[in-house]
Amino acid sequence: MTQKPTGSFVALVTPMNADGSVDIEGFRTLMRWHEDNGTRAVLIMGSTGEVSMLDPQERRTIITETSKMKTGKMQVWHGCTGNNTQTTVDYVRFAKDAGSDGAIIAAPAYICADNDAIEEYVREVLDSAELPMGFYNNPPRVKTDLHWENLLRLADHPNMAVLKESTTRVGQVAQVCAAKKDLSVMCCCSPNLGLVVPTMSLGGHGTANMTGNVIPQEMAVISKPWESGDDAFAFREAYLENLPMLHFAYSAINPVAIKSLMQVVGLPAGPLRKPLRPMEGAALQRGIDIFRSLGLEQKYGLDVQLSRLDA
Repeated sequence: MTQKPTGSFVALVTPMNADGSVDIEGFRTLMRWHEDNGTRAVLIMGSTGEVSMLDPQERRTIITETSKMKTGKMQVWHGCTGNNTQTTVDYVRFAKDAGSDGAIIAAPAYICADNDAIEEYVREVLDSAELPMGFYNNPPRVKTDLHWENLLRLADHPNMAVLKESTTRVGQVAQVCAAKKDLSVMCCCSPNLGLVVPTMSLGGHGTANMTGNVIPQEMAVISKPWESGDDAFAFREAYLENLPMLHFAYSAINPVAIKSLMQVVGLPAGPLRKPLRPMEGAALQRGIDIFRSLGLEQKYGLDVQLSRLDA
């Protein structure tokens, strides 16, 4: 099985062409860029990838084509959550057959199922294929919020490789880390949830982050597991320096802020899929100012052009 991901696990945007179709070559460019800048794994078609607005054929095409782009330098995982258990199983099996390194699933959106139902759902999906999988506990988006007791039971499954945590109950991270299960414990990079510092300080294995779409090298430092005091001090410096960008990334519903900024700095992103609208005016200018103040234009060889929003 694929080695469990550690470090910076970036949830990629789904790049789009001007006509709103999926930009497959944009994925290739982004994946090479992340390989070159310290990202250890990417998640394609997470919530950052506007997955709920992709049709089933688009999802299968993205899995097939991006799996072909693997070079062995970085793990490539796919978001496989469907609107029910069987659809999720079908996506997981498709990803396995296409050569994906792993699948991330969350509770199906909108139905607000109770914890026992979602634990059973996750277990059924874990049983469905010999593929490393992870569960994204994401109550801000799907309401369901698994308790650590649910999560620790699931952690004993041999296919359970990753927990991405976005609960508002920060103490849950400690309970999961204390159990020392054989899985990578990661967290959302939202500074508003405040999970990054406790997760990494308690022995977490990295962050499953969205902000790495624009600051991959910085998120690689923030996401490195602590093996020494030097790691901890490097984490603190990078986290505090980049805190303005983390806050900007979450200043609008994901991925509006990050994808709008990517577009104006020249990274493959393209338009948001409607009904989402791009960030504009003072809100976007704040992100541009942060980008420039951190010296990212020079560091990554990018340049700001507002005209790209109209392209």
